[in-house]
Amino acid sequence: MSLTERINEDIKAAMKARESDKLAALRDIKAKLIIEATSGTGGEISEDTENKIVMKLYKQRIDTYDLYIKEGREDLAVDEKFQAEVIAAYMPEMMSEDEVRKLIQEKLAAMGATGPQDMGKVMGPIMGQLNGKADGKLISTIVKEELNK
Repeated sequence: MSLTERINEDIKAAMKARESDKLAALRDIKAKLIIEATSGTGGEISEDTENKIVMKLYKQRIDTYDLYIKEGREDLAVDEKFQAEVIAAYMPEMMSEDEVRKLIQEKLAAMGATGPQDMGKVMGPIMGQLNGKADGKLISTIVKEELNK
């Protein structure tokens, strides 16, 4: 079952259960998937593209949640947090920090990176390999740590 089909089934279930908050998050995912499908790619979108869309929506919700907390708007933050949790259920499984660190260490050794001056040279290939499998901030932090050793 594709992500779009899963979303459609869950939208029906949320409508029957009258879960309006969950429904809003699901409809947002569906809308972004439809926009991507109709943007000239022939109507079909790859699983990788679906995952990128879901991850982007999740990140937007978390950023908004953090902003609301910073501004003292806990009432709005609760809604954003709930929607982020709903969206998180559709995200691909992420690699653990230890797995990411091991892969980065291997990649740095293979590329011969020796210090912080190599950051730009190594980030592109590492991000390409880990895209959709790990958070970009985590990857960047680990690369900096490893290059500064």
